[in-house]
Amino acid sequence: MLDSLRQSGQLLTYAEFAEQADITPPHKIHKLTLWLEDTIRADTDAGHTPRAAHVISKTRGMPAPGFFILMRELGLYTGPDTGAPAANFHKACLEPTQIS
Repeated sequence: MLDSLRQSGQLLTYAEFAEQADITPPHKIHKLTLWLEDTIRADTDAGHTPRAAHVISKTRGMPAPGFFILMRELGLYTGPDTGAPAANFHKACLEPTQIS
């Protein structure tokens, strides 16, 4: 599903993605978050932008703070979890390119 989102440029909310992926309760969003974090690590190890950037918070319009925290832990982002720096970083992550 993440590859399809990347190819189409589409964004899905965490709830929409969890439903389409048939993630079962309890703690659907938590399960999804753990899986997305694993994909971020795998994408980063492969030198790719994180496909998980296509899964966003409905209220924020971009990934939740945990996305940015993990990107900082991986040394790929140094800004805050909110505001223009986070929005600009998120936008850059939506490009299907290599990262350095």
